[in-house]
Amino acid sequence: MLGEALFPPEPRTLLQTLKAETRPHHERAERVVRLLSPDLTLSGYRRHLEALYGLYAPLEAALASCLEGLFPALRLADRWKLPLLEADLRALGHDDASLARLPVYSCPPALPGVPEALGTLYVLEGATLGGQLILRHLTRHFEGGAAGGFSFFRAYGESVGPMWRAFGEALLCACPDPVLTPRVVRGAQDTFEAFEAWLREVHADAPSSL
Repeated sequence: MLGEALFPPEPRTLLQTLKAETRPHHERAERVVRLLSPDLTLSGYRRHLEALYGLYAPLEAALASCLEGLFPALRLADRWKLPLLEADLRALGHDDASLARLPVYSCPPALPGVPEALGTLYVLEGATLGGQLILRHLTRHFEGGAAGGFSFFRAYGESVGPMWRAFGEALLCACPDPVLTPRVVRGAQDTFEAFEAWLREVHADAPSSL
């Protein structure tokens, strides 16, 4: 106890704060992801990718508008996932015309500034990191099937860990002022809520296919 009084704990890093402050939002969003279901069908997998495409399209467009060219260390061009989702969907039968007809989430989180955009990017990069568990399930579940190459979940290949660490370092450089932390957190929370809302909407339209 005396040691704790003399040496109070160090303040949390931005990444630690984000993880703690978004935990309930993250857990709610995870509960509507059905890709780990043992009953997942190929059509259900395709429908889930279509939903992600409809969400990542407006999110990545907003991020590009807000962040592109500002922080080279973020390596935004290497982090876009929409081309990977497009590749997966083409492998599952989509073409230019059908991709253009996919519904897009109409209520993406507002990004009034850089801090909120960084919060959104935190969620997308965290999804890539967490997606490695989903990838292992999908490769086993669809072994020998025609599910494509799982490009979206294979993003960064063997460099998933290094890319996450590089993001954490770049995040601190892009947003060094602790005063801005609540805005970064709010951007992340809003993005998790968007994931949950959009996937629930998709499930409501086709509850048996996801």
